[in-house]
Amino acid sequence: MGDNENRKVYEPRKVNNFREMLEYSTTKYKDNIAYRYKKDYTAKQPEYIEKTFGQVGKDVKALSTILLNKKLEGKRVILIGNNRYEWCISYLAITCGNMVVVPLDKALPDNEIQNLVTRSEAEIAIFDKKYIDIMKKIKEEPNSILNELICMDNLKEEGIENINDLLIEGQKLLEQNNTQYEKIAINPEKMSIMLFTSGTTNEPKAVMLSQKNICSNIQDLASWVQLGTKDTMLSFLPIHHTFECTVTFLFGFYSGATIAFCDGLKYIQKNLAEYKVSVFVAVPLVLETMYKKIQKAINDQGKTKLINTMLKISKLLLKCKIDIRKKVFKQILDNFGGNLRVVFYGSAPMNKDTIIGFNNFGIDLIQGYGLTETSPVVSAESDKEKRPGSIGLALPSLNVKISNPDENGEGEITVKGPSVMLGYYNNEEENKKALKDGWFYTGDYGYIDKDGFIWITGRKKDIIVLRNGKNVYPQEIEFLINKLPYVKESLVYQRERNSTDTMLCAKIVYDEDIIKETFGDKTEKEYKDLIFEEIKEINKTLPVFKHVKNISITTKELVKTTTQKVKRYEELKNV
Repeated sequence: MGDNENRKVYEPRKVNNFREMLEYSTTKYKDNIAYRYKKDYTAKQPEYIEKTFGQVGKDVKALSTILLNKKLEGKRVILIGNNRYEWCISYLAITCGNMVVVPLDKALPDNEIQNLVTRSEAEIAIFDKKYIDIMKKIKEEPNSILNELICMDNLKEEGIENINDLLIEGQKLLEQNNTQYEKIAINPEKMSIMLFTSGTTNEPKAVMLSQKNICSNIQDLASWVQLGTKDTMLSFLPIHHTFECTVTFLFGFYSGATIAFCDGLKYIQKNLAEYKVSVFVAVPLVLETMYKKIQKAINDQGKTKLINTMLKISKLLLKCKIDIRKKVFKQILDNFGGNLRVVFYGSAPMNKDTIIGFNNFGIDLIQGYGLTETSPVVSAESDKEKRPGSIGLALPSLNVKISNPDENGEGEITVKGPSVMLGYYNNEEENKKALKDGWFYTGDYGYIDKDGFIWITGRKKDIIVLRNGKNVYPQEIEFLINKLPYVKESLVYQRERNSTDTMLCAKIVYDEDIIKETFGDKTEKEYKDLIFEEIKEINKTLPVFKHVKNISITTKELVKTTTQKVKRYEELKNV
């Protein structure tokens, strides 16, 4: 039992493994739409495709049956591709058929895909057509054990099967009373998912997760926030990543929600509107950009004063339990389809003004925190309890404590509970560092306030230790710099000033259009001087040892992982 068992907002449905979840959802929500997407989003008049929960159940059973018929039980299966229906049914067919799924990042270069396929010891790969060449190359390597290639797209090529044909074959086997799938007994505690961390440094580690790990996380989420059959979720973040996979794909499926697939980053707003999305899983970068666009539109239309007046009235009425936000801010909410009610976000800190701003307009922002190693969510705000800027409360089944706290109560965040990984595959050295007496050491530093809300102060490995022994969390200062309206993102780092002193520097990525609107048309040198004046104002709010003494500016975005985390160490090579 976790620290916050008594703070549950809802009583969740218990689920022990993916088979149970699949059986329940495909029966209970049989005729509801599970997936909605376009056959080809580039077409002038795209064809919309809908799949019911009942259809998902049939497809998963058919695909799993044909894979089992190929004697693949217990084998490891690579899964790589875009967020799409075939990815989802493949994931469920693999795990419900007692095979191990190995989801890979679709943005990896070929040499990295080859490295991870080899390290995973997978014998089968299911993939988008763009990966055909690299998969064939891996299969043909002298010592390769990869011998079964399955394409998600409907194409005919020698040595490669496609999912459409396999679904037909699997269905035939079921009609002939093949019972291999029914006879499978799922052990919820053994490795069922192998995930490679998207690390911003070093070689990716292979995280071993069980179905129990992920199912316990889904139950925790269901006890914290409400999601149901009337909700449509937009699947936008890379689906191989645990945040998107657990929260959108699996929690959505468990709850009977509809999932719509996003057409791409530049289509988010359009997709939110056309699919009438009510729940969205995002990263702060996307939300900050959306909010800045809203603010700009309000200013351009000369409605700032009117909106501020309406916000005051709305807040007063909310205190009396009267909510008029959906009506008075309809024009703003219509930009997102008019149905958006909740946005889950994580992976980086977010400007408090943005959080409050969205909430003021009637869209609840729920901050969460997690890691691949914790399936992934460790803490989150709930429908009932929120504290903007914090990463919420530890989920009901988890215990969270601060290891070796300093005089301010700050230390490394550690986690214990049913969603903590089984360990790193073939990596005893890292297991000893990360897992001690059942506690997982996250590498993140923070503190827990008197009400149980957790606050992150920075990554253990990112801490800048100054010559005077003072510790600086770069994220804390970046957070303040990023509040400037023309700043897209920033990176704070240290540079040796002389043999006895270090100074803090910042690399700042600015938005050309917004900076022109703010300061007029000027040279880059003039922009740099003007930005530095604003940095000096930020310095005044900080202790002297945290002052930024030097800046560089650019319009080129920082190098990031596919989940939009800055690759800090790679960037530091460029400063």
